[in-house]
Amino acid sequence: MAMFLGLIAYLVYFNVVRKEEFLNSSYNTRQNNYAERVIRGTIYSADGQELAKTTTDENGDEVRTYPFGSLFAQVVGYTGKGNSGLESSYNYMLMESHTSKLKQVKNEFSDAKNPGDSLYTTLNTTLQQAAADALDGYRGAVVVLEAKTGRVLANVSNPVFNPNTIDEDWEALNADDESGVFLNRGLQGRYPPGSTFKIVTSLAYLRQNGTLDGFSFDCDGELTAGNYTIHCSGGEVHGPEDFAGAFAHSCNSAFAQIGLGLDKDAFRSLADSLYLNSRLDLELPTSKSSFDLDSTTADALVMQTSIGQGDTLVTPMEMALIASAVANDGEMIKPRYVDNIVSADGQAVKTFYKESLGTVMSESEANTLTELMKGVVQSGTAVSLSDLPYNIAGKTGTAEHGSDGETPHSWFVGFSNADDPDIVIAVVAENGGYSSEVAVPIARQVIEAYYAQQ
Repeated sequence: MAMFLGLIAYLVYFNVVRKEEFLNSSYNTRQNNYAERVIRGTIYSADGQELAKTTTDENGDEVRTYPFGSLFAQVVGYTGKGNSGLESSYNYMLMESHTSKLKQVKNEFSDAKNPGDSLYTTLNTTLQQAAADALDGYRGAVVVLEAKTGRVLANVSNPVFNPNTIDEDWEALNADDESGVFLNRGLQGRYPPGSTFKIVTSLAYLRQNGTLDGFSFDCDGELTAGNYTIHCSGGEVHGPEDFAGAFAHSCNSAFAQIGLGLDKDAFRSLADSLYLNSRLDLELPTSKSSFDLDSTTADALVMQTSIGQGDTLVTPMEMALIASAVANDGEMIKPRYVDNIVSADGQAVKTFYKESLGTVMSESEANTLTELMKGVVQSGTAVSLSDLPYNIAGKTGTAEHGSDGETPHSWFVGFSNADDPDIVIAVVAENGGYSSEVAVPIARQVIEAYYAQQ
């Protein structure tokens, strides 16, 4: 009886819990049967543009085409040489047909294929193009989320490929080991976060001390503990700083001192609660961000970790998630790429809704962090955004990496309309240099594009 019940549970698990995973697997031969009977469905943007569709060539063969070329390459993906992106994640759904039974019977008798279901994504073509234009010339990524819902409005990654010519370009693309064109850097790129991580360090300090009042630090451009010295960016001397000033001016020395005073285990626990050591379960493949700190960690590494260096690595989506939790009064909302699946007759087959990942900070903590991030724009390292009428809250980051002499990565994370947030944005430009010179202007272009279409 136990063996029988175990077998039943096993079958239920694979047929219910992991059904979509196995149906979408490229090794599942059932997909070939579907392809013989169904025309693969269309993938649409949120504004109704076709991102992927099935056409017929001069020989009458079905061809998958991508009207926007490389613009949505890593997100929408490709078919032919296997599947990637949403083409892979929703492969089975695109090969299903929920058109009316009458039409299906008619098509069966006339030996015609049934039209597959279509995918309506959350992606905005105007914003995606604006982000791609802004990032042009840099390797890196831009991720834009709708603050209150987690809908992914834009996900740009550079460099790119053209899914329309994937068959012809396949060998050349795979021979280039350094380009990483198939990598969705917004979800899979792992970078030191630099000073954007001071959002997390600030939260750890606030949670440990209950207030930011009373903090003061006199910055002379560096801080030494033991045999290790932290320098402020560019050797800048900030002088006397309260907590808001140290955050706005991104004072490395002050935050290294803050880190030395934190409970290391509590710091690690906070990082874990923010999904820094967990893989995000999204529709597209993601890399796991990592944060490693415990009671035995040496002071030198604690100082580095507190300013977003050391062993900490994050994806742009992870930093967008942290910023979104601040924007949403402490609630972290799961990002999603699809709104609904619709039949060829226009009937909703499946609708996707907002999903919470939990409350990761209190409303009071989120409000305090929001004020700190607003200070960065009003009088700090992102002051070039202060002339925009969108009440932006953000944090810059200039992240060192690799060997000495490497140009640092340029970061910006933040959200607009801080009192009633509209969008959350994360930008990373690999080897871009100072954030105020590269990442901040990229963010500006994307934010302006968002409001231009409202």
